[in-house]
Amino acid sequence: MAKIFYMLKQNKVTSSKIYGKWFAQGKTIETLNTRKMANHIAEHGSIYTPDVVFGVLEKFRSCLLEMLLESKRVKIDGLGIFFTTLENEKGGAAKKEDFNPQKNLKALHIRFLPDQTTETNISSREFIKKAEFVNAEAFAGQLVEDEPSGNGGNDSGSGSGTSSQTGGGLPEEGD
Repeated sequence: MAKIFYMLKQNKVTSSKIYGKWFAQGKTIETLNTRKMANHIAEHGSIYTPDVVFGVLEKFRSCLLEMLLESKRVKIDGLGIFFTTLENEKGGAAKKEDFNPQKNLKALHIRFLPDQTTETNISSREFIKKAEFVNAEAFAGQLVEDEPSGNGGNDSGSGSGTSSQTGGGLPEEGD
């Protein structure tokens, strides 16, 4: 079974309703770049060399961005769907005619929705069933500190120390 490392963090915000409570925070041990991922794929009995796999992954990345920038969704069967969302500036435009993308749009985000078909379900609720959770403090000094790969959510713990929180902080008040 796959091992998901976590560390326990205590909420120290004194004004929070959850002050003093403990939550699991995901601990990444390594980030695989495209080359390392290509090598890993090639090691799994692939007939393709790492260079060929790397080329396909690089082409996928560039084509994915191209398709997303053409307002298309990209579905990878068994993995999920990549799509974009818009983030507007606060307040919006007073009138429809006043809306200006350069002024009123704050960001264009790339999003991912995991495949939820029965045989390949990698949704959060199913993914957690496939993981074994290991407290990273048990490996103190053995794990390499890695850069965060983004905030994947802020689900609070159930008290058992095996939360699915993957983000960079404690749950906000009211979570």
